[in-house]
Amino acid sequence: MTSPIRKAVFPVAGLGTRFLPATKAMPKEMLTIVDRPVIQIVVDEAREAGIEHFIFVTGRNKGVIEDHFDKPYELVETLQQRGKTAELKIIEDGQPQPGQTSFTRQQEPLGLGHAVWCARELVGAEPFALLLPDMVMQGKTQGCLAQMMGAYENHGGNIIALEEVAPEDTGKYGVVGIGEANNATYPITEMVEKPDPAQAPSNLIISGRYILQPEVFDILGQHEKGAGGEIQITDAMIRLMASQKFHGTIFDGDTYDCGNRIGFLSANIAYALNDPDISDEVKIRLTELLTKFE
Repeated sequence: MTSPIRKAVFPVAGLGTRFLPATKAMPKEMLTIVDRPVIQIVVDEAREAGIEHFIFVTGRNKGVIEDHFDKPYELVETLQQRGKTAELKIIEDGQPQPGQTSFTRQQEPLGLGHAVWCARELVGAEPFALLLPDMVMQGKTQGCLAQMMGAYENHGGNIIALEEVAPEDTGKYGVVGIGEANNATYPITEMVEKPDPAQAPSNLIISGRYILQPEVFDILGQHEKGAGGEIQITDAMIRLMASQKFHGTIFDGDTYDCGNRIGFLSANIAYALNDPDISDEVKIRLTELLTKFE
């Protein structure tokens, strides 16, 4: 019997320096994919998977994220007075219920593992989901975390989302070794952070979605530094593998790394083309631009 996954952690303390000057006064997580902030898309993915409590690990100048998930009374009142029912529904659909959001601070930029550790008191002694907001994942039939929930129900333990990359690109990512598949889920036999492509155990990378058991906090709490002099979540998972099982699921969909400009622009194009209200006109505009700049 597996414990239910009720809580999700979102590390949103990063500075977003690759998007300056846009992120000088605006958190990178609030940059929009078509008409929704990146963080909203990732929270919606978690909600679809059944998450009930959304935990944000923030930093300085991230207050607008908290405001975004609050109820905008003045805006709601104005929309009601003007009879803007469609706009009101958009706000209501994206707003968590009272008590479903928590915010804590990562006071120093000591790495992703440290950011996750900062959420330990809010998560408590139960398994949780971890979603990296930079990774926007567009599922073909359901979101990435919802796909992972099925694997968790079957196997328990720790679950990692995986994606295939070209073998020569494995040196850019955390890479896993796998055993034989069971219901489209693979036992993880090893994890290596940014291996030499010639030494990589596979071409399957860790892609920014995790279901983790709470014992990972004990390891992170030792504050051992890894690559870049930071506390790394991958290092903690490698140590946790000595006592707990890990499985991986290959995500059925497309991932856009919105931590860089090309990934962010690609996500905007993909989501626009998938929006029935604007897709036809977007195709026309893209064709015009491609012709213009050939």
